[in-house]
Amino acid sequence: MKLRRVTVAGLVAAGVAAVTLMIGLVTNAASNQQRWPGWLSLVQRYPWQSFLLLAVVAVVLAALLPGLTDPGQVGMRIADDEPTPSVGAAAVLRTLPRDVAGFTNRRDEIEQILNDASHDQLIVPVRTIDGMAGVGKTAFAIHVGHLLAPKFPDGQLFLNLNGHTPGRGPVGPAEALASLLLADGVAPQKIPNSDDQWAMTEARAAMWRTRVADRRMLLILDNAATYAQVEQLLPGAAGSLVLVTSRRRLAAPDATSLQMSALSATDAAALFMRLAGRSRLSKESVGELVAVCGYLPLAVALLAARLRHHPSWTVENLKDRLLSTQHRLVEMQAGERAVAAAFDLSYQDLPVERQRFFRRLSRFPGLDVDEEAAAALASVSWAVARAELEALYGDHLLDETEHGRYRFHDLVRDYGRSLGEDGQDGTMSIKNLAGHYLETIGAANTYISRGSTTTTARFDSLATASAWLDAERANVLACVEECVRREQHALVVGLAAAMAPYLRQAGPWDQAAELHRTAVVAARRTGDRKAEADALANLGMVSRLMARYRAAVETLNESLAIYLALGDLDGQALGPVWSCDHGGVEAGRSAAPCW
Repeated sequence: MKLRRVTVAGLVAAGVAAVTLMIGLVTNAASNQQRWPGWLSLVQRYPWQSFLLLAVVAVVLAALLPGLTDPGQVGMRIADDEPTPSVGAAAVLRTLPRDVAGFTNRRDEIEQILNDASHDQLIVPVRTIDGMAGVGKTAFAIHVGHLLAPKFPDGQLFLNLNGHTPGRGPVGPAEALASLLLADGVAPQKIPNSDDQWAMTEARAAMWRTRVADRRMLLILDNAATYAQVEQLLPGAAGSLVLVTSRRRLAAPDATSLQMSALSATDAAALFMRLAGRSRLSKESVGELVAVCGYLPLAVALLAARLRHHPSWTVENLKDRLLSTQHRLVEMQAGERAVAAAFDLSYQDLPVERQRFFRRLSRFPGLDVDEEAAAALASVSWAVARAELEALYGDHLLDETEHGRYRFHDLVRDYGRSLGEDGQDGTMSIKNLAGHYLETIGAANTYISRGSTTTTARFDSLATASAWLDAERANVLACVEECVRREQHALVVGLAAAMAPYLRQAGPWDQAAELHRTAVVAARRTGDRKAEADALANLGMVSRLMARYRAAVETLNESLAIYLALGDLDGQALGPVWSCDHGGVEAGRSAAPCW
């Protein structure tokens, strides 16, 4: 390129000199004031012929000049005055980054990738590797890349697409193709450029596919945001293998998806002990510590680094720090790396309304949530809740435990709760959730209560009502605990009373008894004597079912006294139930059911 520029500059200079000389010659020839020496005398003797000759030379130079630059194409050009593609937009290495020293297990996942490379296929196999932030997708892809390197002698290219990189936007297909072509040895001026972005991307993709058509290459596209970001980068002919990592579940036609999950308890403990650099560690203490991390590889690695950098600390010290802090994520950092920072990149990519939904959903007190409970918690419609849940699942911020039910990883939930969506707004969300449970349990109780023939729009049979209660029992009880924490005593009393018929039949009775004791305390704090008597009555009935007859009689007696004081005739109707058991209890005999 430098030689071409020198040649062009020389020709232009020669042309300018020739034109200048021609003007001078013509002028001098016309004036005829002096005679020129040597061969120049011929020019002076024949000025007009010389003028014509020099004009021809100028025309020839003008014709040769465009030919020395690159031949243009319609819509495409490679010009010396245009900037070359920026290689800093996407860091590509001709060889893979170094393997991860602490890589642990993942045997089943590795076997799947190795199988892809061991079979001849008619199309390029594409394997998407997705999972939540910190689960180890990049480390896995690099480790597998080193294992597969001998099978792809024509090259192993690693390209970071910056789908979730602090301070940088995702790399576009045109930039990524330029980086791949540069890494493959293409001179910068040979890479197509155009003002038409689509035409430029197509031209670069065609050049890339042509160059790798007959080669066996391993291409790792790391940190992709969407499938559209990688589609143009795929080789067109079989023989290569492409691995794509992403925090999102990419909708990739003809691609096989491998979903990365957290490590097993055993593997997480092994990873911690390997990275901590300590020879004597209690396996039990390490097991408890990695459990607090949710077995997330990034969290385990960061905690191991903290222990390694603090020789005076023990595993017990580190565990106590984690358990004593309000937010575990504060302790899960080492240097510039932090679990919270990894989650923050995923969160910042969400639309504003989805961020709000995510924050409120993180306040869900139970284990797994369905779309109805999510809609109540976030104050949105069922349709919106369904769409948002699926979107968060696609971004690996939620896991789907079964059809229509979703669950947070413990650390993702902690991150959501650390974002500050609490106070009055958080309490209102819990009140909305409790209201949803009260309404739905009431509909289910029309089937649970004996002798009821009422039908509801929510449930069409006893089976569907019982199935819903079975699925939501733990969540309702967790909601009661959250209402206690937020001092929503009326909701505690209401939820306990609503669950009483179901728990008397389905149990477990010790759980039911604890619930009714909580309701008694809540009713007394509100001063609601009727609610207190109802809670005592429910507690007495459950105590009887547990064969705690004396406690049952005492509790029912206390309840009856309140009913009598209030003049509550419905409550006083409990008296015959108590009296039919009273004699049996005093005589030490088993009591027979009276209802």
